[in-house]
Amino acid sequence: MFTGQNGRRRVFTGRGSGPAGPVRQNRRVPVHQITDPDDDRIADYRALTDVELRTRWEPPHGLFIAEGELVLRRALRAGYPARSYLVDAKRVDQLADLGTGDAPVYAATPDVLQRATGFHVHRGVLASFRRKPLPSAAEVLATARRAVILEDVNNHTNLGAIFRAVAALGVDAVLLSPSCADPLYRRSVRVSMGEVFAVPYAKLEPWPDALGQVRAAGFTVLAMTPAPDAVPIQRLDPAQRARAALLLGAEGAGLTRAAMEASDARVVIPMRRGVDSLNVAAATAVACWELGRDDPL
Repeated sequence: MFTGQNGRRRVFTGRGSGPAGPVRQNRRVPVHQITDPDDDRIADYRALTDVELRTRWEPPHGLFIAEGELVLRRALRAGYPARSYLVDAKRVDQLADLGTGDAPVYAATPDVLQRATGFHVHRGVLASFRRKPLPSAAEVLATARRAVILEDVNNHTNLGAIFRAVAALGVDAVLLSPSCADPLYRRSVRVSMGEVFAVPYAKLEPWPDALGQVRAAGFTVLAMTPAPDAVPIQRLDPAQRARAALLLGAEGAGLTRAAMEASDARVVIPMRRGVDSLNVAAATAVACWELGRDDPL
């Protein structure tokens, strides 16, 4: 027994074996010490900065990584089952009130965490979660009044920022073309502040033919474009605004011609001072605010 941070007393509950060392008890949380960054028990967390490797590893294994205490708590509230936790040994107390269930809690020094993950884990808390089955586009649209549709948005920072804006500004669903980035990739989840767990989303395929499904569900598909002949978004008529599905493309390239032709109307955010367009996440936020500006708070 020894006294840890904040004067709390921690009890070693066994000797353990191998490089992980003993198991200790922090209130109700059994904590397994990790000293080897190559320990197979933390394989879920290996090389987190390698996007290609993580893309090949996470979806096929049905998992995703949450970074930071706020995000992992939101994942738990959203019903995602935890596989395990990996924390800075000095931050074990942050998980003391969680019902960790069967998910093991691993603790390590910052150096071991950095060598295992590939980056300095300055938030000190990581968790591996099981993915839930994605709903169909029809299921997502059935309960939505407004939606955002993304084509080829493969920048994880932009994707996370879009989900945060969508959640904040009253949009009910996000639909993704097959080539979009994974919303549950660690950076997307972190940038969204966990709002990817709050907004229903689905893949929309085949692309772009499946835009017809959106229209059949009663939505008006509004293609966002800087084209000079597009309708200023504030001048949409009430019928176009009533059940709007905003369609946005990747940074720089914008929407493909096929997606544009499959939309009901082309819409622009008016610009000043010679600026021709906004970052896709910023454009999403502006457009979502405009469509919902008269909604009751």
